Amino acid sequence: MLKKNRLTGMLTLAAFLPISVMAAAPPVGTELKPYTLVTDQRLSRPEPQNWLMYRANYESWGYSPLKKITTDNVKNLKLAWSYATGMTDGHQAPPIVNNGYMYVTTPNNQVIAFEAKSGKEIWRYKKQIPEELQQLHPTNRGVALYGDKVYIATTDAFVVALDAVTGKEMWKTASADWKAGYYATLAPLAAEGKIVIGVSGGEYGIRGFVAAYDAETGKEVWKRYTIPAPGEPGAETWPKDDTWKTGGGSVWVTGSYDSNTKVSYWGIGNAAPWMPDTRPGDNLFSSSVMGIDVNTGELKGHHQYHHSDGWDWDEVSAPLLIDIDRNGKKVKSLVHAGRNGYLWLLERDKNKIGFVDAWPFVLQNVFASVDKKTGRPTYVPARIPATGKTVNFCPSLWGGKDWPPEAYNPNTGLLYIPANNNLCAEITGVAAGKYKPGSLYIGVGLDNILTHVRLDEAAKKGIGEVQAWDLKTGKKVWTHVFPQMNWGPLLTTAGNLVFGGGTNDRKFRAFDARDGKLLWEQAMSSGVTGVPTSFEVDGEQFIAVQSGWGIDAQRMQGAFDTIMPHKTLVPQGGVVNVFRLE
Repeated sequence: MLKKNRLTGMLTLAAFLPISVMAAAPPVGTELKPYTLVTDQRLSRPEPQNWLMYRANYESWGYSPLKKITTDNVKNLKLAWSYATGMTDGHQAPPIVNNGYMYVTTPNNQVIAFEAKSGKEIWRYKKQIPEELQQLHPTNRGVALYGDKVYIATTDAFVVALDAVTGKEMWKTASADWKAGYYATLAPLAAEGKIVIGVSGGEYGIRGFVAAYDAETGKEVWKRYTIPAPGEPGAETWPKDDTWKTGGGSVWVTGSYDSNTKVSYWGIGNAAPWMPDTRPGDNLFSSSVMGIDVNTGELKGHHQYHHSDGWDWDEVSAPLLIDIDRNGKKVKSLVHAGRNGYLWLLERDKNKIGFVDAWPFVLQNVFASVDKKTGRPTYVPARIPATGKTVNFCPSLWGGKDWPPEAYNPNTGLLYIPANNNLCAEITGVAAGKYKPGSLYIGVGLDNILTHVRLDEAAKKGIGEVQAWDLKTGKKVWTHVFPQMNWGPLLTTAGNLVFGGGTNDRKFRAFDARDGKLLWEQAMSSGVTGVPTSFEVDGEQFIAVQSGWGIDAQRMQGAFDTIMPHKTLVPQGGVVNVFRLE
């Protein structure tokens, strides 16, 4: 406990002392200044020039207050530097920047530290994983910064702390047994002296959880399972057998956090196996948002977006924390563009989550209605999957929006969603078989998953979209439509811009945040499914993003190729790309 108190005191003191007092020496051979400790105060109120966490702030806005790059001059954006990562497959992590130090993760549990202005590599770390480990999702979605360390969650279910300046491994802790199918891909959440992660592996019949680790020692502080055991709240929504032990509930994406109430909010994946007739009931807390006290792990509230999921609609994207004026009332909201195709507006309180409103943002034919008081949907019976039953439904199992995050701009008041519209699916439920730790436990044939795509008639006009919504009115303000799918996480800035990639033509684009006009685009070496960020060094604003096509974007492309007359090939290979004004 002494070490923990020493770290907490150090970080608190650092918030009020000059940088030179509480910072490590810079790397030799760089122009960097001493490393600045990352404190709770800085994370709660991040400086405009930095991008300190997955979505820039605890509220998950994906917003940069920088405005030197504007709608007028973005056409002059040119590549400042690029760096090949040496890895293939899906590069999805944001470049994280702390006063000139940049940290990027890649597939295969690699962290690379750069001098952000020049692209000079400072150090590189790679966590070795067992050769026999099957990487179903070989990616990583970024690091967390806290104190003088960098933290990563790995594919073999470890949490690792590295020295931010040298890359030296400081500690590593196994969060779960990878042999049972557990793994992690998300960027950790750092808060209150803790590093918080969630685990994936629902396809293997794991029991999901969110857990916190002491930032200095790596010791587990608390663990909150996403699937309740008998006697726990929510257990009554599962059959009275051992189904809950293999109930799924993966956590794929970094949670949001209210630093005032100390409650973190996590999106939870679907239940396992897929077919709901094998696990009768609502199956809490699958396909839900859970509010969890970051200090104790206590459950502070939940909302289930849809019960007894059979469509693989993981609702893993963390909700955005936005205060909204609605009907003359200030609503402390949780906003979530669901994989189930509905845009959800919830109300957060320290001890509960309430329903406000929900409406479809893409074609959706499964919900017959949504209760106006509780938000509970009713289903069209013919579209409910079951063992031995074939069903058609919209949106597809990749959803109206998959894991790529939305963005919110407080200046325009608009929410921006990377969507896939008019995209449907057909699946046939099969017996999942007997559960075996570490083996797939799905209930749908893999061939069926990879060839399930069906296009609605409206898809001829386009599928991928970037949408802008006014949350006060619930009205869509503009839409940019792509002929192909969109897997592009979004960044928005005070320069009234929205940046994103996500299409198979490899282009990275900038839109006018107010009206959706396309202002700039650049073809990259590979498709862009990385999270874009913005930062400033020596008074100059930069835009950074990783290119590197793979995983679900590539799998969806493969599904399209089965019904299209030609095959689309997207080059492989990860690259860090940093842009500035010419």
